[in-house]
Amino acid sequence: MIIRAELTWVDGAFRPGIEVELGGDGRILRVGPASAPTPTHPGTAMLPGFVNAHSHAFQRGLRGRGEHFPSDVENFWTWREAMYGLVDGMTPDALHALSRDVFLEMRRAGITTVGEFHYLHHLEGEPPFSGDHVVLEAAREVGIRIVLLSAHYTHGGFGTNLSGGQRRFDTSDAETYWDAFDRAAEACGPNQSMGVVAHSLRAVPIDDLVVLHQEVLRRGLVLHIHVEEQRQEIEDCLRATGRTPTGLLLEHLQPGPECTSVHATHTASDDLEQWLDRGCGVCLCPLTEANLGDGFPDRPRMLRHAASLSIGSDSNSRVSMLEELRMLELAHRLHDGTRGAWRDASGRIDRVLLDMATSGGARSLGIEAGRIAPGALADFVLVDLGADTLSHVDHDNLGAALVLGADREAIVGTCVGGSWSTA
Repeated sequence: MIIRAELTWVDGAFRPGIEVELGGDGRILRVGPASAPTPTHPGTAMLPGFVNAHSHAFQRGLRGRGEHFPSDVENFWTWREAMYGLVDGMTPDALHALSRDVFLEMRRAGITTVGEFHYLHHLEGEPPFSGDHVVLEAAREVGIRIVLLSAHYTHGGFGTNLSGGQRRFDTSDAETYWDAFDRAAEACGPNQSMGVVAHSLRAVPIDDLVVLHQEVLRRGLVLHIHVEEQRQEIEDCLRATGRTPTGLLLEHLQPGPECTSVHATHTASDDLEQWLDRGCGVCLCPLTEANLGDGFPDRPRMLRHAASLSIGSDSNSRVSMLEELRMLELAHRLHDGTRGAWRDASGRIDRVLLDMATSGGARSLGIEAGRIAPGALADFVLVDLGADTLSHVDHDNLGAALVLGADREAIVGTCVGGSWSTA
C-alpha cells in the first residue's frame, strides 16, 4: 500500500510531497519523496496515530455522575465514592458496552492505540478476572490497538483491607495476579499486548511492588503506577512509610524507562528530577486532572525531559486528544501568566505537544508506534484540511492550529496496522 497525503508529519513538521509505503506486516516499509504527483488521500494531512497512554474504559459510565456538589468539600476522594458505586454491580454486558463505545470514540478522535489501565477484574455473577477478557474483546471489535495494562491491587489504603467496590479489583497475591495476567496474554489477538500496573502505593505495598518490578524486568514489560495525584496520598504515605511515594519507588525499585508514573501532580522537585533523570516516564491526563481539581504539575522540570512525557484520557469524561493537548497548554498559560507554556528550544509548542500524544505514548507503552518512519507500526490519523477550523491555515502553522483550535470534526480517518477506518 502506498499513501500520499497532501501533507505528512515527519521529523516534527508537516511536509508536502511525501510518500509512505506499507509492508504486508502492518509496518512502514519506506518514507520518501512521492513517486507520483497525485495524492492517494487528497485534501488531507497525515500524522502518526495518537497514543492514549492511560485510560479507564469503564469510567465512561461516570459521565454526569459525581458532578452535583452538595458538600462544602468536594474533591477527588468524594468523586472516588461515585466510582465505587458504578463498579459495585458492573455486569459483563455493561462493561462491554462502555468499553466498546469509548474505544469507538477514541478511533473517531484519531487515537489508534490505548493503554488500558485496567483494574475492574471481577464482574457481577461471573468467574474471577472475567473483566480482563471483556475489555480485550471490545477492543478487538473496534479495531483499536490495545496494551492491556493489568493492575495488581491488594489493599484499600496504606495498611487497610479492601472494602465495598474495591473488592472488584482484588488480585490477592503475586501468584494469582500473574496467573490471570498470563491467561489474558494468551487471549490477546492481533494488535493486542500486555503491560503491568501497580495501581498505587496505597493499593500495593512497596515490598510486593519490588517483586512485581523484578518480574517486569525479567519479562521485558512496562510498569505503570498512579503516583502523587493528590496531596493526601503523599501525606498518608509519609505517615505509613516515612517517605514520599516517588521517594519509595526510587529507593526500592531502581526504576528506568520501563516505568511510567501517572499524574505526578504533586511530586517533590528533587524526586521528580531523579525520576526523569533515570529515564522514567510521566503520563499527564489534563482533562481529568482539571475535572478533579488535582492541580498543576512541575512543567519546567517535565519540559526538560519532554521525550519522556505522554498523555492519557483517564476517566474518559471527554475523549479528544487534541482537547487534552489544548487544556494542557492553555491551563498553564493561565496559571503562569505567559504564552507558549510547553515550547521547545525553537519556540514551537506543536512539536512538544504532538510528540506527547504520539511518540511519548508509544514509548510509555513499549510499542513501536507514534512516528512515521521505516519499521514503525502503520498507525495513522488523517486530518481534513478543508475542515472549518483549519481553513486558511498554511502548512507551517497547521500543527499549532490543530492543537489550539481543532477537534474531532477535523479527523476523517484512522489506520491501525495498515487497516483503515473512516470517522
